[in-house]
Amino acid sequence: MTLRAATLRRKPVADLVAEGDHGTLKRSLGLGQLTMLSIGATLGSGIFVVLGEAVPVAGPAVVLSFVLAGITALFSALSYAELAGMIPLSGSSYSYAYATLGELVAWVCGWCLVLEYGVSVASVAVGWGQYLNELLRLAFGFAIPDALSQPPGSGGVVNVPAILVVVLAMLLLLSGAKESARANAVMVAVKIGTLVLFCAIAFSAVQAKNFTPFLPLGLAGLSAGGAKLFFSYIGFDAASTAGEEAKNPQRDLPRAILLSLGIVTVLYCLVAVAAVGALPWQQFDGQEAALSHVLDVVSDNPFWAGLLAVGAIVAISSVVLTVLYGQTRILFAMSRDGLVPPALSKVDAKSGSPRINTLVVSAFVAALAAFIPLGKLADATSIGTLFAFGLVNVAVLLLRRRQPDAPRSFRVPFAPVTPILGVLCCGYMMLSLDGATWVVFGGWMALGLLIYFGYGIRRSRLA
Repeated sequence: MTLRAATLRRKPVADLVAEGDHGTLKRSLGLGQLTMLSIGATLGSGIFVVLGEAVPVAGPAVVLSFVLAGITALFSALSYAELAGMIPLSGSSYSYAYATLGELVAWVCGWCLVLEYGVSVASVAVGWGQYLNELLRLAFGFAIPDALSQPPGSGGVVNVPAILVVVLAMLLLLSGAKESARANAVMVAVKIGTLVLFCAIAFSAVQAKNFTPFLPLGLAGLSAGGAKLFFSYIGFDAASTAGEEAKNPQRDLPRAILLSLGIVTVLYCLVAVAAVGALPWQQFDGQEAALSHVLDVVSDNPFWAGLLAVGAIVAISSVVLTVLYGQTRILFAMSRDGLVPPALSKVDAKSGSPRINTLVVSAFVAALAAFIPLGKLADATSIGTLFAFGLVNVAVLLLRRRQPDAPRSFRVPFAPVTPILGVLCCGYMMLSLDGATWVVFGGWMALGLLIYFGYGIRRSRLA
């Protein structure tokens, strides 16, 4: 087989579906659990932490930045919904690319997902430590020293709280998918209640003057804010990584993806309006625990800021749990295809979870969270995700052309216009990220290609 033929080999959709039907993972998740999984992976540091980085860039127009990022996510969510119902596998967009674009592009997509999931878990773990410190400051008047709560480059040596939350999530995942889903459902309920409480208090302090000027940094600030806040929408695709553990994947996966995205978008916009309406946008600069800071300023009672910090800790714990889950399932699918070592697809007989996979991923994520600052992690996550989302839209176009009559439990409306708009929006958001993020992305892709041509291309099951 020539090099070109090897990199273009594809897995038939029928074979992918058969793999899922006869896989080793247990089918134990219903629509409610899948929706909660998706919300749990999405609703976290993006609103609790990254909002504080986006407001100084976009000003009050951060509300529209959320809408811009949400529209970009919606186009891709529609494509995810069609493909998740058609190819219900743990591999998510990696598996979709394998069926349409060939092995090399599938590997690149999977490698981007490793960046998306692994790095986003690390970044939200960093945010968890920031809110833990905020809670300790409000409740007890002290905080964990920077040396033990900040990474190098942000005034610290190692981020111990970030390591702690990753280890806790790892232990829960090792107990099994069903048990993890139950714990996540409780945490999702807490985080939604926390954001509703924030809105109720912050709206009482909203002032019209805080919305003027609405676009202090122009349209460039609006789009830059949207690129940063796209990080807030990462995770809605987590339901697609549960394709082999869903009871009725063809019906429930598309519903869970679109339902979770709708709920999250409404919450984000309400919180953004309340936050920038209650506090002048200039005062968000440098505020990592942004929502807690808003309540601390507008309320005379520090109890509310402390309560929000508790909610944020629970919320971010949920994100760490669910996104770490998604990362392990992506690597599970890649390992089953032979592109990464086979140990990563071995499933524990008792818990039904990939134990070695979970331990390896958790160690990698804990190391990132301990030593790399939040801002760099969030931007690197966004660019990897946007690239993967763009490929999902392309996969829909190709499968519509190659297999127009294949059964689909959900169809993207107004295709091919909608998937094309999805590709264009992802490309536009990627171009809005800074040069340093592109350098990191290029280096990550180069490393991935070295691994593929040095290991994966020869060990692939299709070889």
